[in-house]
Amino acid sequence: MEGNFTMRKLLVFAMMLTLVGTAMAFDLGNQAGDKPVINYPENIPGDRQGGDTILDAVLVALPVVNGTGTTAGYTDDYDEVCPYTNSTSPDVVYTFIPDADVGINVDLFGSAYDTKTYLYDENLALVACNDDFYSDYTSLLENVPVVAGVQYFLVIDGYGGDFGDYLVNITEFEPCVVDCPAGASMEGEPPLANDQVDNWNGGCNTDPVNGPFQPMGPGDFCGVSGFFLAAGSNNRDTDWFTLEIGADGFIEFYGDAELATYMFELGPQDCNTVGVIQNVIIGPCLPGVMTIVGAPGSTVWFWVGPTTFASPDGSDVYEYDYVINVSGIVAVEDHSWTNVKSLFD
Repeated sequence: MEGNFTMRKLLVFAMMLTLVGTAMAFDLGNQAGDKPVINYPENIPGDRQGGDTILDAVLVALPVVNGTGTTAGYTDDYDEVCPYTNSTSPDVVYTFIPDADVGINVDLFGSAYDTKTYLYDENLALVACNDDFYSDYTSLLENVPVVAGVQYFLVIDGYGGDFGDYLVNITEFEPCVVDCPAGASMEGEPPLANDQVDNWNGGCNTDPVNGPFQPMGPGDFCGVSGFFLAAGSNNRDTDWFTLEIGADGFIEFYGDAELATYMFELGPQDCNTVGVIQNVIIGPCLPGVMTIVGAPGSTVWFWVGPTTFASPDGSDVYEYDYVINVSGIVAVEDHSWTNVKSLFD
């Protein structure tokens, strides 16, 4: 017990230090920003490791772990809308035949350029497509269903005319499920839909003057976030909350989520100037904790939303669950990481 208490005190001290200074530069918006203008280099041939077209696609066995290559020197053969089109980038093609009916992840995180990737089945019907999943404009296809014995073609492409070295991992999807504890408060937001206006708890993203904020009380809280399209562009659901600090001058948030999700403390409390004071990433199935220190009775702005703007499986509308336990009067010695994780088992 003493060890847990010491660890918790150090953790709280470390988080208090993050309060010092000005607001951090994070994007609080719900719509993906414009992509930067890129001066593309000349497409000079390099070592060729993948097929140039589906006709000469290179056969690989699953899983593919830390596969590397380059699209330099290849031709531009393919393009899909996800949601950007008009790609003139060179592309390479791999093919594989699964041994079992599974969901797979195709992850290009770590690639050196603005990637784009899509998967076709043996009839050349598009199965999944993604342009930007990560903040560095690399791509991810997550939990894409594939059928045993069916041949698939994976195209690694780029946005606009961009190309370069890529890193690819093709692995079996391992689902993260976060269960809502009995008796928890529910967010209650209506299901996400394309071209929606988030009048539930969209905060400053709905109205920069009188944005709808949702009060959050103590105890367990279950919410839903996700992705949708608006005017054909990727959007994410952002949830904005208000809370009041309890008599002991602390609020603590213990959270987990089914996808990587930000918890932000916001300030100053003005939509025209608001920024991120501190942040914690929770999920997938990785709990995190945030401590906010302030005067008893003072109001806190708290924000929850995905770390990315596009759905992991390429679908237009995608929802996932998160759970947050809120403690308004902090008794530091009463908590340990075992207690935190038990909230989400």
